Amino acid sequence: MKTQSVLTVVLACLGMVGALAIDTYLPSIPAIGRAFEVGPVAVQQTLSVFLFTFAFMMLFYGTLSDSFGRRPVILVALAVYTLASLGAAMAPTFGWLLFFRALQGLSAGAGSVIGQAIVQDRFTGADAQRIMSHIMMVFGLAPAIAPILGGWLHVAFGWRATFVFLTLFGAAMLLACWKLLDESLPREKRHAFHGVAIARNYLKVLGHPQFLLLSLSVGLAFGGLSLYIGSAANFVMEILHLPETAFAWMFIPLISGMVIGSAWGGKRAAKMPAATLRRLGFGLMALACVLNVGYTALAGDRVQVPWAVLPLMVYTFGLAVAMPAIQVGALALFPQNRGLASSMLAFIQMMSFALMSGLVAPLLFGSAFKLAVGVTVGLVASFLACQLGMFVGREKAVTA
Repeated sequence: MKTQSVLTVVLACLGMVGALAIDTYLPSIPAIGRAFEVGPVAVQQTLSVFLFTFAFMMLFYGTLSDSFGRRPVILVALAVYTLASLGAAMAPTFGWLLFFRALQGLSAGAGSVIGQAIVQDRFTGADAQRIMSHIMMVFGLAPAIAPILGGWLHVAFGWRATFVFLTLFGAAMLLACWKLLDESLPREKRHAFHGVAIARNYLKVLGHPQFLLLSLSVGLAFGGLSLYIGSAANFVMEILHLPETAFAWMFIPLISGMVIGSAWGGKRAAKMPAATLRRLGFGLMALACVLNVGYTALAGDRVQVPWAVLPLMVYTFGLAVAMPAIQVGALALFPQNRGLASSMLAFIQMMSFALMSGLVAPLLFGSAFKLAVGVTVGLVASFLACQLGMFVGREKAVTA
């Protein structure tokens, strides 16, 4: 890799692959239902099937990269993703669209999982935390840009144009990784691809309570974000009564907080203890939840921009400050199995995302207050999981 900044941009763009596949087509969800003559619950499954297959395959990408190298696994996954996106753009029936969305999900997670392992290969401690913050900052642009771009593509060319865009982005990333991404895991550090040994490593990670609690904390905190992403079409068009081209009202505050928080947290990673960043981040997220619940309770059915979305900016700022410290702490527990640990962390995070956006979000459709309460419940659970994880780690260190 030529420079650290190039590495950061490439890894962040790899993380964008999945985010773009989730967010770009959100403004087209009602039109897809009309095109294939299916109801809103059925169309929601185009998101759910993507998220569940995305989360499932994340379990294996880290292990595959530990055995075969980071670069080859990323290149193969990007090739499959590009073909799946093209298939979705040309899908003749709703069943075929679901099939290609599942294939997209299976292939879209390689970059985000292996990207974390690459950071751990090359950096440690505060440096790794800083790079993770910078990656999150660049990656955060995707959910802000994607629904806005998707809305305009939908209005100008129809819903299939969004999947054409995903095809082109996948092809561009395949070329960029082929040219710019060097291998970070030398052959002598790779693990043999033996089923028994791999199963033993999975059990070792699954049997580590501190790792599981910290991973669950990350997943639950991001769950607040996923509730709004899963409800985006309903929130923007039904609750706020805005058109398909107005998704910027929701996503720009949502992602601006993450980008600004990532930049601020990245600069302070070497100056402030990880525990301080965690506490500060959780405090800001708690403040955002209080503001959100309070406003939506008072406004009732008359919620409007910008007041309905400004608390989301505070929430994602706090999220971006707290999460890199928790992620780096969790991955540092397994220095010999970074890829596998990254897979497990990503799997737990994405399963939380999938359950929240695919199953919980539809239950909250039509109510800004219910969404605000849902985020608050997830944050409380995230904080408790983090605190318990820290307690387990201290107890283990004392008894060691």
